[in-house]
Amino acid sequence: MDTIKDLSRFSISLDYLEKLLWAILTVAATTGIMYLIGRDQLGEGVIALLYLIPISWSTTRWGQGPGIAAAIGAALCFNFFFIPPFYTFIIGRLEGWLLLGIFLAVAIVVVGRIQSGLSRAQASEREAIFMYELSTALACASTPQSVARTLAETTQQLYQAARVQVFLEGDGQPILYSVPERSNLQGKPDLILPIESFSGLLGEIRLWQGEPRLPKASDRLLQNFAKQGGLALERARLAQNQPHPQLS
Repeated sequence: MDTIKDLSRFSISLDYLEKLLWAILTVAATTGIMYLIGRDQLGEGVIALLYLIPISWSTTRWGQGPGIAAAIGAALCFNFFFIPPFYTFIIGRLEGWLLLGIFLAVAIVVVGRIQSGLSRAQASEREAIFMYELSTALACASTPQSVARTLAETTQQLYQAARVQVFLEGDGQPILYSVPERSNLQGKPDLILPIESFSGLLGEIRLWQGEPRLPKASDRLLQNFAKQGGLALERARLAQNQPHPQLS
């Protein structure tokens, strides 16, 4: 088992190194094209802007690490080939220091903005998938017990909480469903979210801290979970209270 884990880590490291290499090669190719065109024809300002293309591409294609590697590589190539004195990393003018510093700062900001946008897009996609799965599962839940089980299991899967309990009030005996069923956790939950509907309070979702940290109670996805659970519970109770047609 340990050998398999070591091989997996080694494979991930090689994959990451490959992405870093591709990012550097993208910058090198851009440098070669601009060098062939000529620094006098392009000018330092245009060259700095053109370097943002491989930086943005690397960040979008391979992630933040390769994007930063591309930014550093671009700054070094910019200094070596296009800022006098040429073919050295020495900068002889204050203007050159300012240009290189501004370029590197802008490049890092571009990498951060792109990565932030990608992270938000991935989070939105993940939330949409979980909401779809929850809605589909709740649509098949015909009893309050199945609603509680679906809410607890889906919430625990999404937030990786150490424990999730769904407590539902009822006309008879209250319903309590826990994931995992047995736990050594003691004390109060770290987060309690009410399950409500138009008829009032129906129960609550209780979460104990896990890894990563739990969101706030105002988290949009967690609120949607509770709302969907309330609607499903009302639907299940109405279905149970409807009189069944008797066979003649």
